Formats: sequence, structure tokens, C-alpha cells
Amino acid sequence: MTKEYIESAQPAEKALLIAVDTGDDPRWSAEESLEELASLATTAGAEVVGSFAQKRQTVHPNYYLGKGKAEELKEWKSRTGFTLLISDDELSPKQQRALETITKVKVLDRSGLILDIFAQRARTHEGRLQVELAQLEYQLPRLTRLWEHLSRTGGGIGTRGPGETQLETDRRIIRERIRKMRERVEEVRLRRETAARSREKARLPTAAIVGYTNAGKSTLLNSLVGEAVVGAEDMLFATLDPTSRKVSLGDGQTLILTDTVGFIHKLPHQLVEAFRATLEEVTRADLLLEVVDASDPLAKEHRSTVRDVLDELGAGHKPKVVVYNKIDLVEAGMDHPFRPPRDDRHVVAVAARQSRGLDRLREELAATLSEMWVEVEAAIPYTAGSLLSRVRERGSVQIDYRDQDVLVTGQVAAPLAGELEDAAARWRRALTSGVSGSGDGS
Repeated sequence: MTKEYIESAQPAEKALLIAVDTGDDPRWSAEESLEELASLATTAGAEVVGSFAQKRQTVHPNYYLGKGKAEELKEWKSRTGFTLLISDDELSPKQQRALETITKVKVLDRSGLILDIFAQRARTHEGRLQVELAQLEYQLPRLTRLWEHLSRTGGGIGTRGPGETQLETDRRIIRERIRKMRERVEEVRLRRETAARSREKARLPTAAIVGYTNAGKSTLLNSLVGEAVVGAEDMLFATLDPTSRKVSLGDGQTLILTDTVGFIHKLPHQLVEAFRATLEEVTRADLLLEVVDASDPLAKEHRSTVRDVLDELGAGHKPKVVVYNKIDLVEAGMDHPFRPPRDDRHVVAVAARQSRGLDRLREELAATLSEMWVEVEAAIPYTAGSLLSRVRERGSVQIDYRDQDVLVTGQVAAPLAGELEDAAARWRRALTSGVSGSGDGS
């Protein structure tokens, strides 16, 4: 019997979802947040058997819910038979232990659930590395609950010392593991930085695809490239590992487009930190391609979450093209064409799965890049072939081949404009000194 068969034969855990509605975030209601939590639980492989939210000014420091409401969980258990309790907010170790004591079932919070999904989705060595680091940092303060078996002997004399020794030993092991994992993640960051420098040397413009999870980012990349370069499934966090591909924008212009991990409401801070090496692709990009699921009634709230994460990464200021995806699903239930809100300068509506609107998107990407370019007029020698090739690929220029040199006029990115100016200055000096060529200096 294969491992896959054994895993699929195991019955799904029955999950009860709970939340405390403090009204702190007016953008999300407790019901909406619980609905998303249900999608996460289903993605993780659980069967959701019920959910409820309790209105409170603050969460209870010991039980998360009020003590009376927490005791009602016993009735919920007898009625639904839940074997897993999931809270919508991050629980303290104390709250987690208290709820486990009351319900006698495993207790997870939203952060732990998302980490579990990431662990299932990670395919590459790099992805698994970053997920493991996030899990270790999440587990460290919750370590005491792993040693509850030591208290089952009755407590008191003869049980305190060994338990404390074992717990401290385990903490030291995890802290050492975290240290090593951070070093390995830093190696990943340095490799990505080296790859980014190589792209900068090629002077190709770069764009990072960002957006809420399951907005259709991977489908959009596949459609723009014209082949299935990344897996695109209708589920949360289908893609964890970034993938970069060249995309043609027309007129010989080329863009490197990178698909990145999706964002989500209440994204665990451990994941943001662990995946910072990957998310730095966002900070290095020349512009952002923000994908929004136009068919989702919470699209506005999702955009707000994306903006919060981008600001945390220091990329909120970057030029951006907003893509309202899944327009076909919207139009199927409307009597008039979809009109995306004009709260951004560059907005395009597409149906990525049907490859609709992609030509318009390419035009918008080219227009956004052109706003970042500067005017140039430079005469460079024929020997500057490498530079000339990059100018054609990245810029919007006219090239005139003259008797002694090539005249380049039009718009290019600022770094490339600097190279052209340097090459033109060297060529002028070469002409003055009577030398026939000077190279491109690249």
C-alpha cells in the first residue's frame, strides 16, 4: 500500500471554527473572516462542521472566548463530533492549552493552519526551507504543551526536575535549529540577490506579480508567457515558489515577470519574515502587477490587505498596474460591462484563463514602463552591438544607421540612458583623437 493511498484513506478531521468579534478591523466582519478561515481549513484537508463568533471588547486572556462560551464548546463537541478546534486569531500558548483542556481535542489558530497549508504546498528545497523556519519560530513559545505527558503522573515530587530539564533541552535544540535555518535562508537571499544583479546587468525591466491568494496570478503568468510554466489551481496558496519568465510587450520590448506567493488577511508574521528572501523579488522589481479577483465580493478588502503587506515590505511606493482578473465570471451575472474603479492610473480588466484582455495589459505595462524612462539622443559606434541590442529590447527608440555610427533617439530606462551617454561620450573622444572604434563598455 502506497503512502499516498494511506493518507487519502484517513478520514478528514472535523473542524469547528471560532472567532472573537472585537470590531477592531472595520474592513472585515467576523463572518467574512470566518468564511475565509473555512476555505483555509478545507484547503488543509479538514471538514468544517460548524463555526461561530462571539462579540467581546477584547479576547479573554485565558480562554480566548469568554469562559462561559468556552465551556459551551463541550456541547458543540457532543453535537458535531469535532476533532479539531481552529481560532481565527493567533492564540497565546496559555489560551491554546486552556481550550485543549476544555475540549480534549487539538487546537490550532489561523497562523498554525496557514503554516500547515504552506508545509503541504512547498515543493522546492527553498520553499520547504522557508516553511520549516516559520514553523520552528511559531512552535518555540508553544513548546510547553508538547510535554503535557510529564504532568499526567500526578505532578508534585519527582516530576518537576526532569520535565523542566527536558523542556529546556528541547528549547535549546529548536533555537539551534532556527539559527541554522536562518543561515540557510540567508544563503537563499544572497543567491537571489546575485541572480537579480545578473538581470540588472542585462538591463531588462522587471515586474513582480502580487495579489491576494487565489486571485489568478499564476494563471495570468501562464497566459502571458503562452505556456504552463507554473501550476495554477483553484485553491488557496497553490503557488509558493517564485517563478520568473520573459514576456514580450510588442515592438521588441521584453519584460521579466515574476510570480510570487499570495497574500492573505492576518498573514502570520513568521511567514513574512521567513519568506522575506522570496518576497524581496517584490522590492527589487521595477514595477508591480497587482492581480485582483474581480468576482470576489471582498475584492476591496483584499486590496487593502495587499497594500498593508507591500508597505511592510517597503514596496508600497512602486509603480503599479492593477489587473482585475476573472472578468468573465463578473460579466456572466451582469447586464452591463464591468468597469473597474479608477483609483489607479493603470487599470486593466482581463480573463486570464481565456486569455482575454492580454494585449491591452501588454500595452498598459509598456506605457507604465515608458513613464519610468527618459528621453535620449545618442550617437554610438557600430562596435557597441551589445548595448544596441539591449536598447532595442528595453527601450522605445528609433535607430538610424549612419556612415560612421548609429543614432539612437527615443526613451529608455534611466540606467540604460546612463550607459548610452557614457558610450556616446567615449565615441566623441574617439572621433576627436582619430580612433575608429571604442566598444560599448558593457
